[in-house]
Amino acid sequence: MKNRAEMLAEKLRPNKVSERLWQNISVDFIMKSPVSKGHNLILVVYNRFLKMSHFVAMIEKTKIMVEGLARLFRDNV
Repeated sequence: MKNRAEMLAEKLRPNKVSERLWQNISVDFIMKSPVSKGHNLILVVYNRFLKMSHFVAMIEKTKIMVEGLARLFRDNV
Protein backbone atom coordinates (compact mmCIF):
# COMPACT_ATOMS: atom_id res chain seq x y z
CA MET A 1 0.00 0.00 0.00
CA LYS A 2 1.31 3.45 -0.94
CA ASN A 3 1.59 6.33 1.47
CA ARG A 4 -0.92 9.09 0.81
CA ALA A 5 0.40 12.62 0.39
CA GLU A 6 -3.01 14.27 0.44
CA MET A 7 -5.49 14.49 3.28
CA LEU A 8 -8.51 12.21 3.25
CA ALA A 9 -11.72 13.90 2.17
CA GLU A 10 -14.55 14.51 4.61
CA LYS A 11 -17.82 12.64 4.42
CA LEU A 12 -20.06 13.82 1.60
CA ARG A 13 -22.90 16.08 2.64
CA PRO A 14 -25.99 16.82 0.52
CA ASN A 15 -26.36 20.32 -0.90
CA LYS A 16 -28.70 22.69 0.88
CA VAL A 17 -32.12 22.67 -0.77
CA SER A 18 -33.42 26.13 -1.67
CA GLU A 19 -36.67 27.25 -0.13
CA ARG A 20 -37.57 29.52 -3.06
CA LEU A 21 -37.27 28.78 -6.76
CA TRP A 22 -35.01 31.71 -7.73
CA GLN A 23 -32.84 31.80 -4.61
CA ASN A 24 -29.68 30.35 -6.22
CA ILE A 25 -28.89 31.90 -9.59
CA SER A 26 -25.75 32.63 -11.57
CA VAL A 27 -25.46 35.54 -14.00
CA ASP A 28 -22.82 35.88 -16.70
CA PHE A 29 -22.23 37.68 -19.99
CA ILE A 30 -21.06 36.20 -23.28
CA MET A 31 -19.27 39.02 -25.06
CA LYS A 32 -17.69 39.62 -28.48
CA SER A 33 -20.08 37.29 -30.29
CA PRO A 34 -20.90 37.88 -33.99
CA VAL A 35 -23.65 40.43 -34.59
CA SER A 36 -27.07 38.86 -35.07
CA LYS A 37 -30.19 41.01 -35.51
CA GLY A 38 -28.23 43.95 -34.10
CA HIS A 39 -27.19 42.17 -30.89
CA ASN A 40 -23.68 41.05 -29.98
CA LEU A 41 -23.88 40.36 -26.24
CA ILE A 42 -25.77 37.64 -24.39
CA LEU A 43 -26.84 37.80 -20.77
CA VAL A 44 -27.01 34.28 -19.33
CA VAL A 45 -29.08 33.64 -16.20
CA TYR A 46 -28.83 30.12 -14.77
CA ASN A 47 -31.15 28.82 -12.06
CA ARG A 48 -29.25 26.11 -10.19
CA PHE A 49 -32.36 24.79 -8.41
CA LEU A 50 -34.41 24.22 -11.58
CA LYS A 51 -31.35 23.61 -13.79
CA MET A 52 -32.77 26.10 -16.26
CA SER A 53 -31.04 28.81 -18.31
CA HIS A 54 -32.36 32.03 -19.82
CA PHE A 55 -30.55 33.93 -22.54
CA VAL A 56 -31.14 37.64 -23.20
CA ALA A 57 -29.68 39.21 -26.37
CA MET A 58 -28.26 42.70 -25.87
CA ILE A 59 -26.06 45.30 -27.53
CA GLU A 60 -22.54 45.57 -26.12
CA LYS A 61 -22.41 49.37 -26.35
CA THR A 62 -25.18 49.83 -23.77
CA LYS A 63 -23.97 50.86 -20.35
CA ILE A 64 -25.57 48.60 -17.77
CA MET A 65 -25.86 49.56 -14.15
CA VAL A 66 -27.25 47.36 -11.39
CA GLU A 67 -30.74 48.82 -11.77
CA GLY A 68 -30.68 48.19 -15.53
CA LEU A 69 -29.55 44.61 -15.00
CA ALA A 70 -32.36 44.08 -12.50
CA ARG A 71 -34.86 45.47 -15.04
CA LEU A 72 -33.50 43.21 -17.78
CA PHE A 73 -33.83 40.21 -15.49
CA ARG A 74 -37.36 41.18 -14.44
CA ASP A 75 -38.56 41.85 -17.98
CA ASN A 76 -36.99 38.81 -19.66
CA VAL A 77 -36.88 36.04 -17.09
